[in-house]
Amino acid sequence: MKHYLLVGASSSIAQSTKAELQAAGHRVTQLSRNIEHSDAEITDYLSPLPQIQASLDGIVYFPGSIHLKPFRSFKLEDFQADYSLHFLGAINVLKTYHTQLNDGGSIVLISSVAATTGMPFHSSVASVKAAIEALGRSLAAEWAPKLRVNVVAPSLTMTPMAEKLTNSPEKVEAGSQRHPLKRLGEPQDLAQSIAFLLGDQSAWITGQTLHVDGGMSTLKS
Repeated sequence: MKHYLLVGASSSIAQSTKAELQAAGHRVTQLSRNIEHSDAEITDYLSPLPQIQASLDGIVYFPGSIHLKPFRSFKLEDFQADYSLHFLGAINVLKTYHTQLNDGGSIVLISSVAATTGMPFHSSVASVKAAIEALGRSLAAEWAPKLRVNVVAPSLTMTPMAEKLTNSPEKVEAGSQRHPLKRLGEPQDLAQSIAFLLGDQSAWITGQTLHVDGGMSTLKS
């Protein structure tokens, strides 16, 4: 049995990941601003984080947002808010807990297909997710061979966060047709990939970005 820390654990992808890990017999500790999905009360991901009285075998940082609008409509504060949540929150979590990871431990960060595929109205989320990918590669180099660090980059997935983009059959169909596999992602698609990167099956994989995106980042159909 291994022990994994899921941060931002109230998200549907995090809950699917939790189910995957627990089904395999692993222990899961959850941190979330939603106390129903947290083992400790926290207010945000930049404040001092609670102590975890146990060693860890893996950490996943899930918190994120989807703010899409023309560049001219973004205020500086919008970029700062996304940077704080996506990037500085991850930094705080890793600085707080990475020394508790056992040798061979695995860290998974979450990016987006938009980090490498230019898409209109994605300037904020694309920029900060590109930073996440760069952070993952840098830490993978710095912490090898003790720890592995990888990134999962999804495309549009059927989650509450993406509701504005998926809240009608017409939107779902239009989004599906933009992907070579002709469907949107499901939380389980991401959860299985994250569980793989956490586990021993991926023991020779580090510094990588795994695109779980229905082919969006590399194929044209």
